[in-house]
Amino acid sequence: MSVLFILIGASIIVALGFLIAFIWSVRSGQYEDDYTPAVRILFENEMESNKNKDTITNK
Repeated sequence: MSVLFILIGASIIVALGFLIAFIWSVRSGQYEDDYTPAVRILFENEMESNKNKDTITNK
């Protein structure tokens, strides 16, 4: 029975740790930009091709 109390206490501590990490990430602005990741894949090839053109012209 005492093991059950230890496991409940440990799970509450872990849950509080995740809650604190989530609140900290929201306050620091991790979830501010929700549009750019959705369209980043559309423009990734263009950015890579521009880098390759710059590398070829600089040689």
